[in-house]
Amino acid sequence: MNDIIQIAKAQAAPPCTVVIFGASGDLSKRKLIPALYNLHACGPEIAPDNYAVLGFARRPIAVEEFRAGAREAAARFSRLELDDARWREFSSRLDYLAGLDQPDGFRRLKARLEAIEAARGLPPNRIYYLSVPPEAIAECAGRLAEAGLVARPGAANFTRLVVEKPIGSDLESALKVDGALRRHFDESQIFRIDHYLGKETVQNLMVLRFANSIFERMWGARNVDHVQITVAESEGVGARALYYDPAGALRDMVQNHLLQLLALIAMDPPVSLDAGAIRDAKLNVLRALRRLAPGAARSLVVRARYGPGNVDGQAVRGYAQEPGVPAASRTETFVALKAYIDNWRWSGVPFYLRTGKRMPARGSVIRVQFKDVPRILFNRERQLPPNALTIRIQPDEGFSFEVLAKQPGLDIAIRPVRMNLRYESEFSGPSPDAYERLLLDVMIGDRTLFVSANFVGKSWEFVQSILDQWSAGPELPLYEYPAGSHGPEAAERLIAEDGRAWFNP
Repeated sequence: MNDIIQIAKAQAAPPCTVVIFGASGDLSKRKLIPALYNLHACGPEIAPDNYAVLGFARRPIAVEEFRAGAREAAARFSRLELDDARWREFSSRLDYLAGLDQPDGFRRLKARLEAIEAARGLPPNRIYYLSVPPEAIAECAGRLAEAGLVARPGAANFTRLVVEKPIGSDLESALKVDGALRRHFDESQIFRIDHYLGKETVQNLMVLRFANSIFERMWGARNVDHVQITVAESEGVGARALYYDPAGALRDMVQNHLLQLLALIAMDPPVSLDAGAIRDAKLNVLRALRRLAPGAARSLVVRARYGPGNVDGQAVRGYAQEPGVPAASRTETFVALKAYIDNWRWSGVPFYLRTGKRMPARGSVIRVQFKDVPRILFNRERQLPPNALTIRIQPDEGFSFEVLAKQPGLDIAIRPVRMNLRYESEFSGPSPDAYERLLLDVMIGDRTLFVSANFVGKSWEFVQSILDQWSAGPELPLYEYPAGSHGPEAAERLIAEDGRAWFNP
């Protein structure tokens, strides 16, 4: 049966101008410009029929140079092959302005926006994408307001602010940043982006859970033994030590990506598909997430950093030897932890979270392992492997369900078999990039896949309970693991002590 049940059709975006702050940076080149081009290539059914893109940064660049760099980036990183005619249409909409760090920069930004809108017949619908260092977020928000570039909520024309992670470096700073944003923008105008939420497989989590009764009836402490969430990266810190070292894996990955996945996999059914209902359901998971009691970090959390090793047959250096890493650094590149959600559905079920750099392969996986069958019948003589649902977020998007079956033959021989769905083979064509989905949602004003202020605060509350113990206990170990391995032995012990083992992507 190949019937497609259309629930909601992608909306076409209204006319607008997208201003990319930090347009000369890496995020703009690798993600934003290619995503905007791909939306343009979708045609007016999806992309606005009239729009402009204005790059705003510090470095002076001629407009033609900016367009040439954008073409090079799109050719390299776009999921679609560049079409010359479409590119000419798209590049004609690109403009550039220097002065992000200048006293009169935002005054000139206002003048340039008004000139672009007058020339193209655009209404003053404006999207400000802050691809800037975290410490510059509050300043940019304030200067936009001072320059008269923020419309009132509910006005005829919209103003939307897109904020990249990380929002703050701890609970206190996150609350300060949020306070600064809320002084100048209404919450309805703020889009806190986590690109994981735009991934096709992450979006499919809700369909998998709430459109298939078989899973929802099994979902909880009655049937689930434990849940694992792993986000593994094969690359090291590279040239990002200046950003990465003050953050580390706990702030960079656990506080946002992993806790978002935890909330999606554990939430109760929302009352509707409305953005507010979905965000409330996710927030309730964090409200029930158990904070670490004093002293618990030693037994429930493992931190480590990669040492020298081999990745893909090549020798690589350790984190401490990476350029830009301070000699006295104790920053972790790996975190494994055990968490509990104290609500009716998940009481007593451990959630094991793990993320690290320089692991054997890149992969993001959620594994829901179900309880063993009773020790009777086929399970009497030896322990049978449990059923498990494995959700692959990247790079091999899809999911598999592992069950036991009799192997053909005269004997009764049982072995695990995998019912597997791969997006690439089941659905034709490449999946849209996460930033395409999220940028389109900003344009149409759909906040479903964006992070609420309350979620940011609650996620930092949980992470802060770990940070406080790390700072108060300098003797807590910082393990080292060889680059190219699955992490330190301490992480294996963390789960092995419970009679379980990590599932490695």
